[in-house]
Amino acid sequence: MSSLISSLAWVRRGVAAQHPTKYVLDDQELERVSALARIELEDARKELEQAHKAAQAMGKGAEGEEADDADDDESAWVDEDEDNDAMDEDVPMDQDEPEKPSEPKAPKGDDLEQYNLDDYDNDDAMPGMGPFSNIKGLTYYRNNDEDPYITLKEDDEAQEREELEILPTDNLLVVAKTEDEVSQLEVYVYDESEENLYVHHDLMLPSFPLCLEWLDFPPVSSPAARPPPDGGAPAQFGNFIAVGTLDPEIEIWSLDVVEAMYPDMVLGRPDKTAAHVPTPLGTGKKKRKKTKARPASTAHHVDAVLGLSWNRTHRNLLASASADRTVKLWDLSRDPTINGEGGEGQGALRSFDVHKDKVQAVQWNQADPTVLLTGSYDRTVRTFDSRAPDAGVGAVVGADVEALRWDPWETHAFYVSLENGLVLNFDARALPSDLSSPSPARFTLAAHDGAVSALDINPHVRGIIATGGTDKTVKVWNVTEDQDLGKRQVSLVTSRDLGVGKVFSTVWSPDDPLTLAAAGSKAKLQIWDIGANANARKVLGPKVTEAGRVLKEKQSGGVISVATDDEDSSGDEDGAEGEE
Repeated sequence: MSSLISSLAWVRRGVAAQHPTKYVLDDQELERVSALARIELEDARKELEQAHKAAQAMGKGAEGEEADDADDDESAWVDEDEDNDAMDEDVPMDQDEPEKPSEPKAPKGDDLEQYNLDDYDNDDAMPGMGPFSNIKGLTYYRNNDEDPYITLKEDDEAQEREELEILPTDNLLVVAKTEDEVSQLEVYVYDESEENLYVHHDLMLPSFPLCLEWLDFPPVSSPAARPPPDGGAPAQFGNFIAVGTLDPEIEIWSLDVVEAMYPDMVLGRPDKTAAHVPTPLGTGKKKRKKTKARPASTAHHVDAVLGLSWNRTHRNLLASASADRTVKLWDLSRDPTINGEGGEGQGALRSFDVHKDKVQAVQWNQADPTVLLTGSYDRTVRTFDSRAPDAGVGAVVGADVEALRWDPWETHAFYVSLENGLVLNFDARALPSDLSSPSPARFTLAAHDGAVSALDINPHVRGIIATGGTDKTVKVWNVTEDQDLGKRQVSLVTSRDLGVGKVFSTVWSPDDPLTLAAAGSKAKLQIWDIGANANARKVLGPKVTEAGRVLKEKQSGGVISVATDDEDSSGDEDGAEGEE
């Protein structure tokens, strides 16, 4: 499997803990993990003890083998060219061999023979001399703290604490990365003032990640939701990332914990879906490669999770879109375990069957927090109130949906990007409830030569959108209102190949008005400051000033990558404009 980054998410400044904590697997954490994984606590404890004993046994065995090897080497340290008399004299283990007839002695006239000068350099019994004759003298002190000759002691904990520190002026970026069939979350720190980007820590994932969603609500099963040991109320805000993968389960991880081994919450039923255990079709020698479709459930997904959206108003709600053709609503304040009957407080809060094929994307409307927008491979988009999904409206878009976004500057407007390279803009108030009725878009943008796999709307300045496509380019567009014609005009501000390959994710910064991050098929993360482009400053400068923001120009030329990356990330820029 080739390396790639399938999704990315920003974390705004000041949210992350300044000093992240290390993961601790104690009895309380083991009990929490066993409950989430739906395994017996005693079984988990026994498995952990068995693993620990096995590790100890392997260590002892290695030491024993090393000792045997050392004895073998010591006893075998004999030059094969030595004569038998020298071997009998120097090697004790050979004394039991049968004595051989003595050879005639040399004439007494040779006075030097008695000193055996020919074998002088091969004498193993030479006594050791000097302070380094015994190797144990070099390893007597296990660390610098025990060595009295080292007066400058190292404080490893303080040094590590300083290295892991995240300043309030730093942004975090989380990417879903797969490299050499190993999937993980990589957490980057971006220091805008120093134009510095580096990997802070990573988290291993059990399956190929498809989508990410940041949230600040501590899930009920998270250690962060427990009351502090010294008393008081549990934390009301946190720093978490929700991950959708090829497995039906949704994992929620804390970004303030490093070296974590298990997520803070798992939404789904891994013991029922058994995503890690393939179920072949047919039996005997004629087994098919495909697997059986898992039975549908209203309490959990049974196929890959393709999209996630967190409700910023009702902070305990998370919506998910899946390849099982359903959209599910989760309450993070309720127990995520399921008792088998789907009882009250268990599993998904709601399940919506509004599409006939895989649901690719879902998003809450921030202005109307009970309304959801969904897009599917059945080539339709739907918008409905989660309290009354049957009263929703929709539109036929003519191609598979790649991404969609509500316009934060217009309550009822949204954008949809398609596999055929088009971006459509709709007004939800003008859409019909019957999909057989015509539902024309307000305007259409031919954005890329290929699928428009990434789409985002600038949250700081009105009328600026960013798109990314499989043609390996990221484009920034300016949308203006023509007062005379009463129509919207769309122009290309700038376009650039950022060197990330096919673009799978493009997201605007939550803090800087003209900064975006992009990633794709080359498993590379790039940050692009649009203000470094002359045409962008000319076209978007008045808008940025009108929005009360300051236009900053980076010294790096606009593109910032990981500090250790020496590859040339420059690309061709295009400032041509055109109307749609």
